[in-house]
Amino acid sequence: MMTIQPKSTLARLGLGLIFTATLLACRLSASLTPPPELPPAAEQPPPADTPPPAAAEPSATPVPPDALAEQILASLVDRGLIENDAAFVDALGRDIAEKRVIDVYQRVSPSVVNITTQVLQRNFFFEAIPAEGAGSGFVLDQQGHIATNFHVIRGAQRIEVTFLNETTFPAEVVGSDPRNDIAIIKVDAPVEQLTPVELGDSANLQVGQRAIVIGNPFGQFGGTLTAGVISALNRSIEGQDGRQISSIIQTDAAINSGNSGGPLLDSAGRVIGINSAIFSPSGTSAGVGFAIPVNTLRRVLPDLLELGRYRHPWLGVQYAYRLTSGLANLLTLPVDRGLLLVEIYQGSPLDTAGVRGAQKETIVGNQRIYVGGDILTAVNGQKITSLDDLQTLLETQHRVGDAVEVTFVRDGQPQTLSLSLAEEPTTQ
Repeated sequence: MMTIQPKSTLARLGLGLIFTATLLACRLSASLTPPPELPPAAEQPPPADTPPPAAAEPSATPVPPDALAEQILASLVDRGLIENDAAFVDALGRDIAEKRVIDVYQRVSPSVVNITTQVLQRNFFFEAIPAEGAGSGFVLDQQGHIATNFHVIRGAQRIEVTFLNETTFPAEVVGSDPRNDIAIIKVDAPVEQLTPVELGDSANLQVGQRAIVIGNPFGQFGGTLTAGVISALNRSIEGQDGRQISSIIQTDAAINSGNSGGPLLDSAGRVIGINSAIFSPSGTSAGVGFAIPVNTLRRVLPDLLELGRYRHPWLGVQYAYRLTSGLANLLTLPVDRGLLLVEIYQGSPLDTAGVRGAQKETIVGNQRIYVGGDILTAVNGQKITSLDDLQTLLETQHRVGDAVEVTFVRDGQPQTLSLSLAEEPTTQ
């Protein structure tokens, strides 16, 4: 587990509570003993001028409490608000929410594997000695592909995968993407051993919805389930290459060392993320865990399977200043938001399109500032205010070869160019 040191299931449950209360009220009313009947009062003749009473309307047949409960349940089922086999509390005392978590575990746990690795490390005398690591992963298909974190298998000399039934197979790395901390490994296992997960969609997650973790905490407690909620969305953490990974899911479901690479699931048992890191002063779960969204896995998976790497889309910015109002005023710039380009990689899309970096340098106070470059302000109409903004936009919305419109300011005049995204060189 990568540790970060201090550096709508709800609607159904609510309806379930309402229905339970109604059901209890029905049963309670049926069990109450009615008060003793009073003796009938003596009949009094009606006054002479009083018309005879109208004939009483026939009363509706009362519905027994149990039948009323069944009618309410059937109505909720017909409206699609609960499942037709739902019982709010069964004979074993399990309510509908518990039963859903139990069902997720029974269906998904055979797909979750424990990963052990052997790497070579240097001791005090700089001698190479073997050391073991551990993590988790989950089966993607019946060809034996398994998803995990890159940091779980980084530098591994040997990789082994153990399934829930304790069968173990050697594995090899198929592809990896260090920036997004994703790796794909493969085992040669019988088809009946391989139960693929169902990949969900992380685009429409909501804070507060249930989050379930299944994995191998501390490398020795295989098949462990913890549950919580999605605590926040769109967090950023530092990836294995030192750059930011964006759109990260935060959860309070317990994640510990050894859970890295395992699935974060929704209440339907679909994978919504890959558990990757925790924020903890102690190195153990403090209720702040992070998962890479499953849509990132979906995006990089085809390249990892075909090429062994992910082709990151790239414009070619090597260095740039993030503009603020203060810096813009100091340099007398026409805009106060954007990227003041300092250096552009030769042969990159921006360089080929004629976009310019810094043309001269100046001293401001005791700082050397490079000025005269174009100011990048937007890509496809979306404002860019930092290098992180640019990277997030390219990574999450575009692929290599996509045509984009780049807006920049030169000599006070906005300009727009259309260019194609290239693959970022691996040496950059």
